[in-house]
Amino acid sequence: MDPHDIAARLKVPVEDVERVQRLAGDLPSAPLPARADAPALLDRLAIRPDDAAEIMAGWPDAGSPLWTPELRWLLDRSIALVRADLGGYVWLPPGPELPRDRGPAWRHLYVYAYLALVDVVRGYHRDHGVPDAVSWLILADLGRNLAIDRRMRGEGWPVMQSWLTLHVRGAVYELGRLQHHRGDGVIGLHVPDSGPLTPEAVSASLDEALAFFPRHFPDEPYSAFSCGSWLLDPQLREYLPEDSNIIRFQRRFELEPYEEAEGPDADVEVRRFVFRTLSTPLDQLPRHTVLQRAIVDHLTAGRHWQWRQGRFPI
Repeated sequence: MDPHDIAARLKVPVEDVERVQRLAGDLPSAPLPARADAPALLDRLAIRPDDAAEIMAGWPDAGSPLWTPELRWLLDRSIALVRADLGGYVWLPPGPELPRDRGPAWRHLYVYAYLALVDVVRGYHRDHGVPDAVSWLILADLGRNLAIDRRMRGEGWPVMQSWLTLHVRGAVYELGRLQHHRGDGVIGLHVPDSGPLTPEAVSASLDEALAFFPRHFPDEPYSAFSCGSWLLDPQLREYLPEDSNIIRFQRRFELEPYEEAEGPDADVEVRRFVFRTLSTPLDQLPRHTVLQRAIVDHLTAGRHWQWRQGRFPI
């Protein structure tokens, strides 16, 4: 198919289609699970009933009028693109951002790509001796992210569609309170929305990782834990008590020098994580917690949050 024609029909930039075509080439894709098996799989991936109903309604059955040739091409090549980097651990956009208001096939195309890759990555996990329970736990992050995106009325998905390619390439593992991301000599830490960030829970998760990675990835030596997040912004100390979980988490890290252009926009990310909305006016955001009040007051004063990088040795 001609990339200009595909881009026009999908209403996306042609360079995004050319990127998919270049990276996927003629590489093998992977089949979706059978429709009859899908409900049980969606349940295992912690997908809520409302999201599961949409996914089933848009299922790419042969002959479905929802699935135009260009959508089927993009689904097939996106699966191939991600599968080709199995074992990789850098962020990988699976394809262009689609106009998701055009129906379930458009809204969930990259979810279907994820579902097609579940068995692929579970094979990768088995090759590395990763327990089945650990595999399913990280793969169920799909349900968590879909629920967050629904709460955000679709504002969260553009980031999530790239984030979730890490899961189906064997790059990220949820070990206790934290998610641990394979990398070049460092284990990156991510903080999912799953309860208090207590020092005890963090320490237990780090201990799990210290046992997990030498056992399952013995050829990948790691010397440090790292994190990039607004949670490491020292400005939070102006608002939060020293014994708060966030400040105690910060104190584990030695921060790298701040560079304004580096990393995501922290003002956006803090609103995404704390309030789960990017469009609600500041004066309408909730102020129920110390953290919520800190975020709103800081931004209302015309100040900005910082995306900070830090690490500490293993």
